[in-house]
Amino acid sequence: APVTSGNFVDLINQGFYDNMEIQRSDGFVVQSGKPKKGDGFQIDGKERTLPLEIMVQGDKVPEYEFTLEDLGRYRAQPVLPFNAFGTLSMARRESEPNSASSQFFFLLREAELTPSGTNILDGRYSTFGYVIENQELLRDLKVDDM
Repeated sequence: APVTSGNFVDLINQGFYDNMEIQRSDGFVVQSGKPKKGDGFQIDGKERTLPLEIMVQGDKVPEYEFTLEDLGRYRAQPVLPFNAFGTLSMARRESEPNSASSQFFFLLREAELTPSGTNILDGRYSTFGYVIENQELLRDLKVDDM
C-alpha cells in the first residue's frame, strides 16, 4: 500500500501525530489520528483523503477506490490481511471507501478470531503494516494515552 504508507510517513515527518491522544481503545481496536478540528489532516482547510488501496495476492498493482466486494472479488486474498494481532490500517467513513485521511487503527484480535477470507475487514480497509514486537504495549493503551 504505497500511497497509504507514504501518507502515514508524511504525517509522522510533519509531527502531525506528536502528542496526539488515543481516541478509541475498546478491546477490538486502538485508534488515533483524529485532529481536534475535523475528521482528518487538513491542508488550507480542506481534508486530504486517500483512495482505498488493497494489494491482492497475485496482482501486480493494488486495487484502488473500491472494496474487493464492490469489485466482485469475493475470494481474493489481500497481501496484507487482517489476520494478526497488531494489524495496522487506515480508518475511514463506513460508506466512503476513499475517505481515509489521518486516522489509523491497530487490530487487537488474534488470527484465530479473524482468519483471512472470513472476516469483515479484509478488502474493505487499507492495511499497511503489522506490529511485530512489543505487542503487549497495544493491549495496555487506553483512551487519552499519548
